[in-house]
Amino acid sequence: MTAVTDQDHTEHADQPGDRDKAGSAGSPSARTSQAAQQERAGNDPHARVGVNDPHARVQDARTDSTGAWDDGLIARRVNETPDGGQFAVADSRSAAPPAMRPLVYDGLLRSRLEALRELVGLSRTRLDSRTLSEAGRVLDEASARRRLSGQHTVVAIAGATGSGKSQLFNALAGVAISETGVRRPTTAAPIACSWSDGAASLIERLGIPPRLRRRPLPTADAESRLNGLVLIDLPDHDSAAVQHREHVDRILALVDAVIWVVDPEKYADAVLHERYLRPMAAHAEVMFVVLNQIDRLPGEAADQVLDDLRRLLDEDGIALGEFGEPGTTVLPVSALTGEGIGDLREALGQFVGERGAPGRRVSADVDVAAARLWPVYATRRRTGLSEQAREEFADRLADAVGATAAGEAAERAWLRNANRACGTPWLRLWRWYQDHGEATTGRLPSRTQADEEATARQRVEQAVRTVADRASAGLPVPWAQAVREAAVRGSQGLSEALDELTVRAGVPTGRPPRPGWWPVAVLSQASMTILQFLGGLWLLGQIFQIMSPNLGVPVLLMVIGIVGGPLVEWSCRMAARGPARRYGLEAERRLRKAAAGCGRARVLDPVAAELLRYLEVREQYGRVVGAGR
Repeated sequence: MTAVTDQDHTEHADQPGDRDKAGSAGSPSARTSQAAQQERAGNDPHARVGVNDPHARVQDARTDSTGAWDDGLIARRVNETPDGGQFAVADSRSAAPPAMRPLVYDGLLRSRLEALRELVGLSRTRLDSRTLSEAGRVLDEASARRRLSGQHTVVAIAGATGSGKSQLFNALAGVAISETGVRRPTTAAPIACSWSDGAASLIERLGIPPRLRRRPLPTADAESRLNGLVLIDLPDHDSAAVQHREHVDRILALVDAVIWVVDPEKYADAVLHERYLRPMAAHAEVMFVVLNQIDRLPGEAADQVLDDLRRLLDEDGIALGEFGEPGTTVLPVSALTGEGIGDLREALGQFVGERGAPGRRVSADVDVAAARLWPVYATRRRTGLSEQAREEFADRLADAVGATAAGEAAERAWLRNANRACGTPWLRLWRWYQDHGEATTGRLPSRTQADEEATARQRVEQAVRTVADRASAGLPVPWAQAVREAAVRGSQGLSEALDELTVRAGVPTGRPPRPGWWPVAVLSQASMTILQFLGGLWLLGQIFQIMSPNLGVPVLLMVIGIVGGPLVEWSCRMAARGPARRYGLEAERRLRKAAAGCGRARVLDPVAAELLRYLEVREQYGRVVGAGR
């Protein structure tokens, strides 16, 4: 038969000259004769099974046909045999296709898909659309496949130029459906062959038009073993035509399983292994690797090539289904002589009969999508904000607002109040004189308020950067960036908020509270002063001879007042240290607590929210990955 590509068929199918060259198959007289043959065949109940006459098979097949094989040159040439006859081929369309049950995933796969859907939803605002595109595609395709027939398994035959995949396709179908020949590439568009009705929606999903949908040779044995199979013959994956490679890549992402056809010359081709087999290592359970053209290998060469092929597949990470283990089935066949075709048909029949290929394909797609998402979700170290990091952040903010200085100022204020209340009058006068009588020259200039505010802002910014770096340490890059951005957003206006908080929660105005022993100390100090005055007046009265001479009593009173006043003051100062210290610490604690609360509300809470979101998506990612493993 002359080698003509499917592309040539498509381009010239509707030209009148081609119809003339096709012969009498498309003429009205021929169609009338065919109709008569169909009527006779329809009256014979045994016309479809067990007929050895090829012309009888032609009549039987055309009884089921809707005329699709009269749609042009491709239909007629594909059916022609070298002797001028035609194989029995029927269109896959049916006038009233039976209702097919939709695909039902098992509970484990449904759980993984639900987790992946939650994962994508939670990550849309944190990850770019390109990162989530593969996961979104897997979810869309899984949902689309679930709505279609669960009684059919779509298997694609893929291979390189000259590997003989179209011959294998025809051998499995028992009829020359796909064009074969020396001219390359031979197959220009995917062709579908369905062993049972109800697969139209599955084939439409692949984008294969009705004129390229066929039925195999109707035999009872093939229909019983391969019932539910939808076989797709793909163009060459290494074709020079870009359109052909696009067909292959698009359909390989949609089918339930793949039969890779290799030949003794190209089975180690780097393009096949690096572009297709290695990336599809997770799909080992839904792949067949067929070494075709073994009739060209003499002696034990076929076994040696087959062993080397298994070695290459193992290096690609593809699990081989040997010794009853799940994995890729590797078979030697010869589509030309028929050797090994029975074993392949039997393996395909068992594979299709299990009805598990669609679910395994979707599960493998989820594995691949999860592996691609590993860098943006997984981390091998503990992440989050430790209690130590939180405390250090609060301490830095407290230093920025001057909590320690405020506590010390409160302590000094309490002591000054105690000294005023319990000090001697003469000491108060001396301190007043020191405060107002000393010259101001020679003192070091104090820091201005602007300098203090600038220093405080720098401390706040440093505190925010430190806590953001610690919170994002160990996180994947997108989530670390999200944590840092949350910290930066929260730090805006934090310095101003801390300034207002310092004014409200700083050193309290007015006099500090007095302990219960203060009235006794004040009364004692007043008594010492009164004794000094009484002793002094008594001595003056004796000097002016107003009172009788008696130096002992007034001197004793003055000594008691002079010595007792400082003694009372010193005792009060010692007793005031504890309350003053507690008062200062309380003022410092109050300011630290207020600063920590402001920092927590503005920075730590947004950062913690991002960390919780990451933990949530990490949990969902664990369901996606862990459930599969």
